[in-house]
Amino acid sequence: MLAMVNRVMLPEHHINAESGEVDAGSIDDKRAEATRRLAVKELLRQRAEALGISTADRLDASIDELLAAEVDVPEATDDACRRYYEANPERFVTPISVNMVHILIAAPPDDPEARVTAREQADDVLAQITADPKRFAELARRYSRCPSAESGGALSWVGRGQTVPELENVVLRQDTGLARKPIETRYGYHVVRVDDRQGGEPLAYDDVSGMIADYLRERSWRRAVSQYVRVLASDADLQGVELETAENPLMQ
Repeated sequence: MLAMVNRVMLPEHHINAESGEVDAGSIDDKRAEATRRLAVKELLRQRAEALGISTADRLDASIDELLAAEVDVPEATDDACRRYYEANPERFVTPISVNMVHILIAAPPDDPEARVTAREQADDVLAQITADPKRFAELARRYSRCPSAESGGALSWVGRGQTVPELENVVLRQDTGLARKPIETRYGYHVVRVDDRQGGEPLAYDDVSGMIADYLRERSWRRAVSQYVRVLASDADLQGVELETAENPLMQ
């Protein structure tokens, strides 16, 4: 089905190329997302042209000029920054790292049967360690499919950005000791023990106020631009593409 924005067709080869930039989803999902992205850009291009902003050979710059002219975002006030700081104390601490060991029971992310088997094995390994904690290194060498198995599962100190987010999001919040259940990641299931923690001391407001102001302004900017695009989509003739509009906030 042809995709058109106010009777301007989105070229098929542009949609195919943009699909390659979409990270996740099925082929159809990627194509739909690519079409939405190009439709939004076309809406903005048409609006820029309507206001006399030339888009020839400088579309991205023209869109930036358009948004700067039509989207107004106030600066974040000190009161707003302080409220955000006080409401999110866990975000404003010194970097956290943990000294940990783990056993990876591996399973491909796209093999449901293997995932079930891996979870069952991870539960069994965890039960054995719970019964006899001294066996962790032995069981790591036997079962783990991580290179750390050779050192009894030791990963040493791990901080944010050093392993997969699924694992970090759990272990960086965990107290010392054995995790009560296996942690699922794209690689399989991890039996984890945290031996030590460092970092996590609160940062003073004055040290982070500038960062908070930048974050709040960026967040407000994104919301304002999203609303601006919804208004443009509400007035547009769209074919073969679904966009969120001011009247219909259902679509992404």
